[in-house]
Amino acid sequence: MREVHVDEIILTVRQLCIDANIEIRPDTLQAYRMALDDEESEVGREVLELLIRNAEVAKAQRLPFCQDTGYAVLFVELGQEVHFLGGSLSEAFNEGVRQGYRDGFLRKSLVRNPCERENTGDNTPAVINTVIVSGDRIKIDLLIKGAGCDNVSALKMFTPAEGLEAAKDFIVETADMAGPNASPPFVIGVGMGGPFARAALLAQKALLWPVGTPNPDSKLNAIEKELMERINSLGIGPAGFGGRVTTLGVHIEAFATHIASFPVAVNIDCHSHRGKGVVL
Repeated sequence: MREVHVDEIILTVRQLCIDANIEIRPDTLQAYRMALDDEESEVGREVLELLIRNAEVAKAQRLPFCQDTGYAVLFVELGQEVHFLGGSLSEAFNEGVRQGYRDGFLRKSLVRNPCERENTGDNTPAVINTVIVSGDRIKIDLLIKGAGCDNVSALKMFTPAEGLEAAKDFIVETADMAGPNASPPFVIGVGMGGPFARAALLAQKALLWPVGTPNPDSKLNAIEKELMERINSLGIGPAGFGGRVTTLGVHIEAFATHIASFPVAVNIDCHSHRGKGVVL
């Protein structure tokens, strides 16, 4: 049995929050550069060049890449042979977010209640997704999500009779309706299967994939390629000014589902596409 003090979790999450908002993911930055080779629009290329420059300045000056520093989504793989000392693990995750947003001078964007709209003041509570795995390691992946891209995300419960073609049309239509409001070029996470709630979680988890990583399932990989081609043919382009590059990547996570269901969730992430992970 491995023992870990919760103070280590607090410090780790604190730093993840700061770094994820300041240092753009390497795969995102590489996707910007690759997009320059594909973008035919002069304005679109200028937008991509500005995004690259913005990333460089943010990292050099230790400033947030975007003014919307989002909310913290944690995906945690927790080894069953780990024992935590010193307090609540859940509170440690939240305290790490609290300290990270305070010490990093990051905007606090969460309100306690969607109706009353009172700011929590520290960007907590975090969204914590935990799975138990074998071994004694702790893997923490942080995803920073802003509101603009979440507001245009969608979920639909198809029937099996409607089938895959209807599901693909829905994904493309969701991207088309998102348009410039999702701050393209965006990254799209798709969740297929599971019950209602699981589909949305799968879509968000798919955003952790390095941009452009081929799906190990050959059928899903083919669907991703088709969707990317169709979405990039919409002409929305970088920042919505028109062009060839509307999405940098489409990634699908699938799960078992009921025989009478075909849930499909689409979670869009803006061009910032922020995240960072660590293994303890």
